[in-house]
Amino acid sequence: ASVQRGNPEMQRRAQQVIDACWQLGASDGHDNPIVIIHDVGAGGLSNATPELIDHSQLGGCIEIQDVPNAEPGMSPLEIWCNEAQERYMIAVMPEDLDTFSAICERERCIYAVIGQMDDSGQLTVTDARTGDNPVDMQMQDLLGKPPQTRKDVISVAREVPAAKLDGVDIADACQRVLRFPTVADKSFLIHIGDRTVGGLVSQDQLVGPWQVPVSDVGVTARSFDSTAGEAMAMGERTPVATLNPAASGRLAVGESITNLAAARIGRLADIRLSANWMAACGYPGEDQALFETVRAVGSELCRELGIAIPVGKDSLSMQTRWDDDEGSKNVFAPLSLIVSGFAPVLDVRKTLTPQLRRDAATSLLLIDLGEGRNRLGASCLSQVFDLPGGAPADVVSAGQLQNFFAAIQALNDAGLLLAYHDRSDGGLYAALCEMAFAGRTGVDIRIAGDDLIGALFSEELGAVVQVRDEDRAAVDAILAQHHLDDIVADVGIVNDDREIRVLHNGEAVFVAGRGELQQVWAEVSYRMQAARDNPMTARQQFDAIIDDDDPGLSPRIPFDPQEDIAAPLINTGARPRVAILREQGVNSHNEMAAAFHRAGFEPVDVHMSDILAGRRTLQSFKGAIACGGFSFGDVLGAGGGWAKSVLFHESTRTAFQNFFNRDDTFTLGVCNGCQM
Repeated sequence: ASVQRGNPEMQRRAQQVIDACWQLGASDGHDNPIVIIHDVGAGGLSNATPELIDHSQLGGCIEIQDVPNAEPGMSPLEIWCNEAQERYMIAVMPEDLDTFSAICERERCIYAVIGQMDDSGQLTVTDARTGDNPVDMQMQDLLGKPPQTRKDVISVAREVPAAKLDGVDIADACQRVLRFPTVADKSFLIHIGDRTVGGLVSQDQLVGPWQVPVSDVGVTARSFDSTAGEAMAMGERTPVATLNPAASGRLAVGESITNLAAARIGRLADIRLSANWMAACGYPGEDQALFETVRAVGSELCRELGIAIPVGKDSLSMQTRWDDDEGSKNVFAPLSLIVSGFAPVLDVRKTLTPQLRRDAATSLLLIDLGEGRNRLGASCLSQVFDLPGGAPADVVSAGQLQNFFAAIQALNDAGLLLAYHDRSDGGLYAALCEMAFAGRTGVDIRIAGDDLIGALFSEELGAVVQVRDEDRAAVDAILAQHHLDDIVADVGIVNDDREIRVLHNGEAVFVAGRGELQQVWAEVSYRMQAARDNPMTARQQFDAIIDDDDPGLSPRIPFDPQEDIAAPLINTGARPRVAILREQGVNSHNEMAAAFHRAGFEPVDVHMSDILAGRRTLQSFKGAIACGGFSFGDVLGAGGGWAKSVLFHESTRTAFQNFFNRDDTFTLGVCNGCQM
C-alpha cells in the first residue's frame, strides 16, 4: 500500500468486517469479537500499536515480518512507521479468532495476526528475518508521564491597523461579496459525485424544490424505522487568524454550533467536536498563535460551553523553504482550525433549512450574538476590497451562545420557526440572499442606524429566523426567557416582487432581481462546471436560475403513501426468503433489504463469496436481488465482471441456472446488478 493514496474498496471491506462484528454483539447469545480497535494514521503502527496496548495497561510482542506488506525490501523501521491507509489495529481474544477470521474471509478482507498482548508491561518488536528486536522498551517509558517539554519560541506582537472602509459602494459590495468563492454557490463541488448514497440521509447540502446548496447541517436517520438520527456540521474562520488567532478558533467552534442548531438536538452538551489543527510551527509567531488558540478553545471556551473535543488531528509543518538564485525563500500558511461538530438528533423531520416560505405573513429576525459590534476585520467584504485591518468578529459571550442554542431548540420544538440560516461568511446580507435563493422569493432587507456596511457584512455569530407574524408574541416570549430579547432585531420581510432590496433607514440603497443576484452568486460554480463537464447542460442549469415559473422538484402524489396496497396480497405470517446479493463495491444492499422486509419478505444477506465457497445455496430462496452501486469499480463492463464470477465457476453457474429454471422464483437487478 502507498502512503496517502486511498483504496476505497479495501476501506469498504474493512468497514463491512467491523459492522459484522458489532452486529454480533447486538444479537442475543453472541459477543462482538473486537475488544479494542484503533485506526492506523499518523505514525503508522509505531503509534497505533502502543496506544492500543496501553488501553489495556499491558505489554505486547509484535513480529514485524507478519505485517502484510507488498514491498519485501522495506526495513523494520519503514514497516513500523509508514502511514499506509485503510488499516486498523484490532485486539481479539484468542477464543474469538476463528469467528473474526471467518468474517474477514467472507468479506475478502486481508488481515494478519502480528502479535499478542501480555502482562509484561514491555513493548517488544521482533524481526524474524534478522533475529533482532528493533523495539524493546517499557510501556511506561513510552506512554507514561514524561517530563513536560519546554519549547522556546519567537513571539510576535500583532499590530492590527484600523479598517479603512471609506468609499465602499454598497451596490459594488453586494455584487462582489456574492461572487467571492467563500460565499458563492458550491454546486460544482457537490455535483462532481453522488451527494447522497443510501436511504438514511435526511438532509444533505441542497435545500428546497430548486435544490440550492445552502444547508447549514447534514442529518442522517439512525435506522430505516426511526426518526432519530445524527447531525454533522463544520465551522472555520481561518482568515481571522491573520489578525487574531484565538478569535479564529473561538469562531470556528461557534460557527459549528450555530450550524448544528438547525437540527433538533436535545442539549448543547450532547455535541462532540473534532478539531483539525494546521500551523507552521517554527515560523516566528506561529507557535505563539497555536498556543493561544488551543488555550482559548480547549481550556476556556469549550469548558464554559460544556462541550468536549474527544478527537482531532494536526498538521504542524504548514511551511516550505527553498533556495534559488535570488536566495532563500519561505512560504507559510497561517494558523487554521477546522471544527467538525456531531450530535444525536431527536427528530430528523424537524431539521430547519434556509428556504423562505411565502404562504403566510412573516418577519425575518436577526439574533445578533455579536451584540451590535459589527466588526469587519478579515471579513469577506474586507477581502474583496483588499482592505486589511480592523478588529475581527469574535465570540462575545459563551453564556449567550448557550442561550441561543437552547432558544432555537425550544422554538423549533414548538413549531414556531419556518426557516433558519446562520450568519457567517458574507454576513447578514449573504445569509438573507441565500434564504431568498432557496425559497425563490424576494426580500426587503431593512437596516436602521448609521453603520449600514457593518450591519450588512459583519460576520459576527448569529442567525436569521423566519417566523409567522401571528406567532410573534410566542417567539418573543421564548427569546426573552433565554435572555436574548435585547439582541434580536427585525431585519426584513419577504416580498412578492422577487427582488432583493436593501433599505437603509427606510430608503432603498440597492435593488436587484432575485434571479439576477442568484446568477451572480452561481457564476463561479457555473464556469467551473462548464469547463469540467458538459458546457451545454451547465449553461442550461445556469439559465434556469432566472426562470420564475420553474416549479422545481414539486411532486404531486395521487395516492396515499401510508396505504399498504400489498397487505391484501400477502398471506399473514408468510414471508418468502429473498437473497440480497453482494459483490465487491455493491452498495445500498441494506436499503434494498429494508424495502423487501417492509414489503413482507424475509431478506437474507448473501455475499457472492458465500456461494462460491459453498457456504450457501440458492435453493431456499424465492427471490435473488442483485444490488447496484459501484460493483467492480463501476467502470464500463462492471456488470460483466460480476457475471463472469458466476459463469466461470462451475458449481455457482449451476446453482444460478437451477434457480432461474424454477417456477417459483423471481430475480431483480438494479444498476450494475441489472447489467450482471
